Amino acid sequence: MDKIRNVKILILEDDLQTVEKIFECLRSAEIGMGVSFGATVIPDYIQVEELINKNPQVKYDILLLDRDCFLGGSFHVVNLDNFDKDKVISISSVPEANQKMFALGVSHYVLKDFSNLDLFAQKLKQEIQSLL
Repeated sequence: MDKIRNVKILILEDDLQTVEKIFECLRSAEIGMGVSFGATVIPDYIQVEELINKNPQVKYDILLLDRDCFLGGSFHVVNLDNFDKDKVISISSVPEANQKMFALGVSHYVLKDFSNLDLFAQKLKQEIQSLL
């Protein structure tokens, strides 16, 4: 029997419908890949500052990074130096936000399209699988 690989994933996203699609994507990716995802969802930038930036010893294998949050701030406050930038996926619906992350060394992105979240989830699954 093959050993299951545990993958810790941090999801910085506030939209529940998007979070639901991401979880469906992760569940689908687990099947047949020999991985088990441990997912943490943080819905606002204040929690990012308090729980992630102030605790660099907490490590994640993959970071899914949206831009805006419902409190009016940005998830881009996350300290990217605490992550392997090759394992960060920018998931903003704003192309310029994904380009900004690219300029900061993040080479993976999936443009979120609220009119077709199923396609977004399909592309995200492919991107996550490429990181594994």
